[in-house]
Amino acid sequence: MEGVEDSQCSARGARAAGHDGFVRPAPTGGVVAAGALALGAALALRLWMLHWLFEVNGDSLVYGGIAKNLLLHGRYALTAGDGQVYPTLLRLPGYPFFLAACFRIFGIENYFAACCVQIALDLAGCVLLADFARRAARGVRPGDERFARRAGWATLWLAALCPFTASYAAAPLAEAPTLFTLALAMWAMALFCEQSSPDSQDRNGRGADRRQWASALAFTFAVTWAALLRPDGALAAVAFAPAMAAGAWRERRKSAARIAAVCTLMALAPFAAWTARNWRVFHVFQPLAPRTAADPGENTQPGFERWVRTWCLDFTSTYDIYWNVPDGPLDMSRLPARAFDSEAQRAETAAVVGQYNAADYNLTPAVDAGFARLAQERIAARPLRYYLWLPLGRVADMWLRPRVENLPIDLDWWMYSHHHAETRLSWFYAALNAAYLLLAAVGLWLRPRFRRPLLAYMLLRSALLLTVNAPEARYTLECFPMLFALAGTALAAGIGRGLRLRGIPVDI
Repeated sequence: MEGVEDSQCSARGARAAGHDGFVRPAPTGGVVAAGALALGAALALRLWMLHWLFEVNGDSLVYGGIAKNLLLHGRYALTAGDGQVYPTLLRLPGYPFFLAACFRIFGIENYFAACCVQIALDLAGCVLLADFARRAARGVRPGDERFARRAGWATLWLAALCPFTASYAAAPLAEAPTLFTLALAMWAMALFCEQSSPDSQDRNGRGADRRQWASALAFTFAVTWAALLRPDGALAAVAFAPAMAAGAWRERRKSAARIAAVCTLMALAPFAAWTARNWRVFHVFQPLAPRTAADPGENTQPGFERWVRTWCLDFTSTYDIYWNVPDGPLDMSRLPARAFDSEAQRAETAAVVGQYNAADYNLTPAVDAGFARLAQERIAARPLRYYLWLPLGRVADMWLRPRVENLPIDLDWWMYSHHHAETRLSWFYAALNAAYLLLAAVGLWLRPRFRRPLLAYMLLRSALLLTVNAPEARYTLECFPMLFALAGTALAAGIGRGLRLRGIPVDI
């Protein structure tokens, strides 16, 4: 059967590669120097971005406020404008606890030091992705270890020099640790699958069981921390764990059931504690974080949220409108033409916006009801636009838009007459983003091992993003570890072909 023949955990692939599932460092100094060069370039890029792009605002202050209260008051809480400390559940504890640990070691509110730790994690993630790609590429050309090594090197350089992920390592946000956890989960998945093969068992005896436990625990740590950092981090377990379970089951490993039971309990324990805490403090069942990013009892402005979904399509609207409301002005002139179906609806929208601005930028129940009426009118008129075309358009914007949202340039990057250099940089970023996507598509076509879990994660994440009200390109950033590995495989194939055409031997 195709599913068995093409299994990511197949023993045949492990035996053809002639390995036992563990990294064997090459003894040559050239390999060490090449690795140091790649990581040195990665470090230089991230330090440059840390120098020019580092700032603390928005979500960083929310995470940091919780971290400070953990250290100063022993409470998972936020400090309000009146100085009072109030418990919260609007953010999962993964990143606040990370910041709290950094603040404990380096000093309260030392976000710069936290970013330095993130850079170290990002570099480690690059190495893990390179080794994962090396193992995955063995499924393309079984027995050709040189091709596998080329895929690893290509992945290392792609991850090291990617400005999209590097810029978030220099920002006190949850993205960089999330990327590390995904790289760790992918690497641990590959190890576990290789260690499940009979070949690995024969070579290592009882040591294979211990190593399989170690890789399973590393995977559990990775996906658990990923889910504690962001609710969608749980997708890593959903996409990757079935490949591990299938391999262990196919090889009839006796320890598989014990490993699965122990790892499941360990993964669920933090969320059980978080759920119990939320029930005790707020009397609500909340095992993750609320979709509305609001604490119980806070206004969730459902009318405004629904109205935004009837027209919001790109990050410009997210920045100009969505993030300003409430507590800031809503400028009618910034609304795109697609926000109105007729002149009468434009006038009705202007009336509701005027009520909001006149209420000191407060979304009162009456104002929110006005937005709800507008939303209902627009949905009834064109349901496919609301339920299909706009969600698909938002996902496309998050995948294809130039990833310049955290750079100090204008959002209207396409206005070349306003800023030549910024527009050229934006088009370069768009082309680079497209290059990663195209190379990854070629890598997927080459059929490396683990391609199905990687594709499953990206599809699941894209499906989840269909529910997002206002798009941000960073929501697809978590797919880049998969893109790096697949693109590295494609580059390895292209490099090998080019070298063969020129008669040049290569041993890396």
